[in-house]
Amino acid sequence: MEENERTEPRSGGRRWLNLLRVLISVGTLVFLFGRVVGLGETLAVLRQAEPAYWLAAFLLYALSLIVRALRWLTLIRGLGLTIPFSRLVRLYFVGAFFSAFLPSQFGGDVVRALELTQDVDSAAAVGTVLLDRMTGLLVLFAMGLVVLPFHAARMEAWLVGTLLVVAVGGLAAGGLILEGRLLQRLTRWLPPALSLTGQGPLAKIYAAVTGCGGRAVLRAGVVSLAFNLINVLINWLCGQTVGAGIGLGYFFAVTPLLSVSGLIPTIGGWGVREAVSTAIFAPTGAGESVAAALGLALGSVTLATGLLGGLVYGVEVWRELRAGR
Repeated sequence: MEENERTEPRSGGRRWLNLLRVLISVGTLVFLFGRVVGLGETLAVLRQAEPAYWLAAFLLYALSLIVRALRWLTLIRGLGLTIPFSRLVRLYFVGAFFSAFLPSQFGGDVVRALELTQDVDSAAAVGTVLLDRMTGLLVLFAMGLVVLPFHAARMEAWLVGTLLVVAVGGLAAGGLILEGRLLQRLTRWLPPALSLTGQGPLAKIYAAVTGCGGRAVLRAGVVSLAFNLINVLINWLCGQTVGAGIGLGYFFAVTPLLSVSGLIPTIGGWGVREAVSTAIFAPTGAGESVAAALGLALGSVTLATGLLGGLVYGVEVWRELRAGR
């Protein structure tokens, strides 16, 4: 009875989170194409899209998963653990499938962490997944800050301010997390389940995050630089796909905001991604319909990569069934 009582609230929480994802995605899309941008005009832009640019973006997105798997491997090795690189690549593709298709609490990062617990301690699995994501964002924020002064003049004031807050705030938060000791001192008085010291669940995960070591984090940062260059290029190629006519440098400045918007709970980023794309690209002269189409092009690239990840997942399930596991 007690186990059922504990399980039901968790199931209810997942249902509410899934419903929230659906409402945010559908509600944002309805508002965007009902009040801000004409759906017919946006579809007309997509009908004139250049497929060669889209295909290049898709191939680069698939490549970026392999690069990110290399970054993850670097952090795992920092903890002294050994995992085959091929397994991490497969997990990244499987994670792309879950992130793209399922309105679930188990997004790509969560799925990767859960799958890796078959090979390593759960704290190490969760900690390396979190640090993997964080190093990518920190490098992206730094890149955005370097490029922003060269493009701020053509941006609206709210966009410049938002980019500064996101980048500076993200770098400060990341530095605080990586430093480790201050957060441990601040949380040592909390209950064991919430403290970052001791043997509580959060403390073990945080120990994995800080235990990878500065050398591993630095190497992961170098890999993140390569990944973010690819990421910016993917966004630019999607702009080329719909004829946005926006220079590559502008994408370096605004990609941090695009990436952070992907953390909002939605179904595969739909709705929020298109709204953010419209807000940051329409003022460049591309127009609202083209800017919205750019967001849809980005979404279609992630969707196609998710399909590829679904194929990888299906093959793995089939192999396990054949092996009788």
